[in-house]
Amino acid sequence: MTTTPKMIEDLFSDRAGDFRFARWGRPIAPIVFGVDDATLNVFKGAVEALSALTRHPLAETDAELGVNLMFFAFSDWAELLDLPNLDKLVPELEVLVPKLQAQGASRYRLLRFDETGSIKAAFVFLRMDEELSMWPAETLALTEAAQVFLFWGDSAFAAQSPLARLPNGADILRPEIGDVLRAAYAPELPDAARDRAFALRLFARVSALQVAGALPTP
Repeated sequence: MTTTPKMIEDLFSDRAGDFRFARWGRPIAPIVFGVDDATLNVFKGAVEALSALTRHPLAETDAELGVNLMFFAFSDWAELLDLPNLDKLVPELEVLVPKLQAQGASRYRLLRFDETGSIKAAFVFLRMDEELSMWPAETLALTEAAQVFLFWGDSAFAAQSPLARLPNGADILRPEIGDVLRAAYAPELPDAARDRAFALRLFARVSALQVAGALPTP
């Protein structure tokens, strides 16, 4: 798929049309709750792959929060209300859980931002219903990791997943989404932006990556 400035705008616009870009402004310290060791390693591998792609560092701990990227897997939304101290990290939890139950939601992502507008924490909630439990762990982990490495717009992946399926059945990041992620972490770009003109700056870096990738290897 050819990347255009409009595509970049749409990826970072909400349903009202307001533009907002944000990337992590600190090293990411991830943790996964509610999975076995094998699945834990899959999620860690997905985060490590995104870290390598974007060249954004990982860390064992975050100085302010201890860990700042949290994945939760569970069978019922009500379980979240029983987790110790989660309500301190997510104060709106008591309101959020009934809302998600009423919607029959299976996934929910919540991001926190610092005073500069950059991402400082993310919470990924996965209710492992019958459908979600059928997903390969690698697919679920990469899908969720990709969607918390940037603050994407409300409808960025409503019509199409960030992943593409190879002929052998393996799932990978769609090339154009991978290019956006790589370009978004260019050192010369700010961690956050609300000016729609920023989409043109990001588009220029995406285009440069795609041109470089299309050049023949010497």
